[in-house]
Amino acid sequence: MRTAQWITIVLLVFAFSSCNEKKLIEVQVPLPEKEVKAILSEPDDVKADEGAFELVKLPYQYNALSPSIDAYTMETHYSKHYLTYTNNLNKAVAGTEFEKMTIEELLKKATTEDMVLRNNAGGYYNHNLFWESMGPKAGGQPKDTLALAIAADFGSFDNFRTQFEAAAAQQFGSGWAWLLVDKTGKLQVASTSNQDNPLMPGALVPGKPILALDVWEHAYYLQYQYKRKNYINAFFNIINWEKVGENYEEAIKQ
Repeated sequence: MRTAQWITIVLLVFAFSSCNEKKLIEVQVPLPEKEVKAILSEPDDVKADEGAFELVKLPYQYNALSPSIDAYTMETHYSKHYLTYTNNLNKAVAGTEFEKMTIEELLKKATTEDMVLRNNAGGYYNHNLFWESMGPKAGGQPKDTLALAIAADFGSFDNFRTQFEAAAAQQFGSGWAWLLVDKTGKLQVASTSNQDNPLMPGALVPGKPILALDVWEHAYYLQYQYKRKNYINAFFNIINWEKVGENYEEAIKQ
């Protein structure tokens, strides 16, 4: 084994021979292994506090998206950040008119006058879409109706990807990148800051989101550190285009 992998410790061992000579014995001790982050829970173990909105069940295990997104990042993201948004949303709507609304109905009324409601409702909805936007053994390109729509509205899939990656990479600070269907039925790429989304009042590009990419640091920093572009590129290996296509079909019917 290479010398760099060992710490050499010199121990003085007093071994008395017939002539009472002291001998030095060299002992090699291995360096500690690189720390491995333990997965502490399963997705189904995570439960929100009782309230109007429930956690969306993660449709795969924490390690299912590796190596694009590692298990420790997924566990932390789902069981800590997403859970917190869900619990805070339930506290914000308790005893109000919003408690009986669907999340989409609520978002359309989430103005900047109540940022606690707006931020937590956005955090809840945005993550719901993000989880279902991904899947194991996914990636590639969309098919059927969605593929035709992307070609029609962006010129090609490559053009769409370039625009989407730019929206995600150029979003300053925390936020999201979106593929959405606007009010005319056309596909557009957009980005929003913090937990805003295209359904909210004041959205620069309003519409129905069908694909979401989280570019908050908690979504990638444990694995990619400051290399957001690497994370964005890896995202295209795990996009669940079948589900995105279903979202598109639903959006154009509304």
